[in-house]
Amino acid sequence: MAMEEIYIRSETETEARGPFNLEQLVSLADTGQVTAETLFYDATTEQWAAVGSNPELMAQIFPQRKKLKIKSKVKMDLLNQEGDNDAPITVDEMLAAAEGRTAETSGRKDPGIAMARAAAIGRYAIILMLLVTAAGEALPAVDAIMAVDYAKLMGFPLVALGVIDLFLATMLGLGVVTFYPFIRFRAALGLGFLGFLFYVGGQHMPLLALFGGSLGLYCCTIFVSYLPIFLSAALGLAGLGAVSWYLIS
Repeated sequence: MAMEEIYIRSETETEARGPFNLEQLVSLADTGQVTAETLFYDATTEQWAAVGSNPELMAQIFPQRKKLKIKSKVKMDLLNQEGDNDAPITVDEMLAAAEGRTAETSGRKDPGIAMARAAAIGRYAIILMLLVTAAGEALPAVDAIMAVDYAKLMGFPLVALGVIDLFLATMLGLGVVTFYPFIRFRAALGLGFLGFLFYVGGQHMPLLALFGGSLGLYCCTIFVSYLPIFLSAALGLAGLGAVSWYLIS
């Protein structure tokens, strides 16, 4: 029913109100001023009729409202919610979960933990390498060191390098990893100084061992994964151990 202007009145009223358009009638219906019993003037029949008697007009003024339904509460299983039969979680279990050692967290291991462990292995390997090289550099001059004979110590220039190695090993043993740049410099210094002495003396095997040991020492300061750390530690210990044995013997 298309109507541009509609007049309305109640059964008790003698005067009509309007004209109203459909939008205004809807607003009046929302405030209760227009009901199904309200009379409107039907221009086609030229009679007053109740709004409820005209289904089309009734549908336009009182449209069907969608009913809102409240969904029933859905029960969800939460990871951090304890059940009635659940045992309390211990600190060891939380640590195991963080490290990926439980059935629920296996495959989701935190890579930072493995990196920290690999770095710790590298640090211990560096300490051992430095102690081995310090022994090889200082033991040939042990008599001069015990006698505190500075004149004799001048004939053993490697003693100074051994003191540096011992100092660096002590710092790393105390957990001062900020000395890693000095360790890298030490690897390059040892390769340059000792390498020159071995090269001039025509000692190719000690020179090769020194190169491998210095490379392993340097790499242990930069790698943070297991395989490279183990390979670097093995190369460094084997090479520097061979150099120390050569210096002592």
